[in-house]
Amino acid sequence: MDLHGYVNRELENEVGKALSASPAVAVLGPRQCGKSTLASKIIEEKKGIYLDLQDRADLNKLNEPELFFEQHRNELVCLDEVQLAPHLFSYLRSEIDKKRKAGRFLLLGSASRDLIQKSTETLAGRIRFLNLTPFLKSEIINETTWQNYWLRGGFPESIFSINDEDSFHWKINFIRTFLERDIPQLGYSIPVPIMTKLWTLLSHLHGQIMNYNKLAEAANISVPTLKKYLALLEQTYMIRTLTPYSSNLKKRMVKSPKVYIRDSGILHTLQNIETYDDLLANPIIGSSWEGHCIENIIMENPKWNASFARSSNGAEVDLILERAGKIKLFEFKTSKEPKLSRGFYEFFNTLNPLSAEIIAPVDEPYQIKKGIWVRNV
Repeated sequence: MDLHGYVNRELENEVGKALSASPAVAVLGPRQCGKSTLASKIIEEKKGIYLDLQDRADLNKLNEPELFFEQHRNELVCLDEVQLAPHLFSYLRSEIDKKRKAGRFLLLGSASRDLIQKSTETLAGRIRFLNLTPFLKSEIINETTWQNYWLRGGFPESIFSINDEDSFHWKINFIRTFLERDIPQLGYSIPVPIMTKLWTLLSHLHGQIMNYNKLAEAANISVPTLKKYLALLEQTYMIRTLTPYSSNLKKRMVKSPKVYIRDSGILHTLQNIETYDDLLANPIIGSSWEGHCIENIIMENPKWNASFARSSNGAEVDLILERAGKIKLFEFKTSKEPKLSRGFYEFFNTLNPLSAEIIAPVDEPYQIKKGIWVRNV
């Protein structure tokens, strides 16, 4: 198996189904997570056209978009890094309306649909959005250990590096390129030292309740500027903000969100953690495990709404998934013999969940209390 060329078969099938039903399909996710690999497989099968909009030669082919799209009207056209050319969306709409059929365009982007606003507005009713993340544990558990996956994160070039040193240096370069090239290409003029400092501060706050005033003061920026930068990091898939549970509970609840670095490998690199031994010795280990597990669980359950709950007296549930009145509870522990707090049991008894799970680094799942299971992520 060519691990660097690994394709998520489930998503490949999902993209295929979407292309058979919609004129345009957008696959969005962070840079270097495997979008181009996925697209190349689909383009090869369908004998389509692939253009990388970071490549000047490919971009020049679209100097006259109407002529290019007309020329390739009967082929699948893939536009990679489409957020770099938002002016194309109006041409895409016009071309789709001239020949309304499924499977005309495959768009790849390293920014969320909210950041690529023109696609949402211009192609409404003509496009379907799908998300691609770095590897989830379920995709590669037979190819590496869970310890290696936790340490290095899910980006293909990181997790399948020859050794920890090479993985660490790849992530350093990823961070540098994101700050120095990717952000400016999105049209943001943010001094690299400021965003570097903010990203590092966020790695120290990983898994904690957000205090905008304190964070803005530490980063030496205003609160409105901070929120703008946080939105950018979230819309480029670098951080996740987890909102508090909003249902009416007879408790005074914390109302501010939690913040997480989405990829555990990027988090560890920002914390200068290079090896698994480094991770085990670092105070961030508990919050790192929590964020790593939360990312996997949320992405494995895309139709469920995710939140956390914490009362003013300290009772807490790390993750709540809710859908159609059904609730799942999750708690995260780094101990192989996890203990639950009284606060967790309070929420367990109040919310009457469909299931409750303690996610810990255990080898085999087991039931710790009636209705509460312990398992690995």
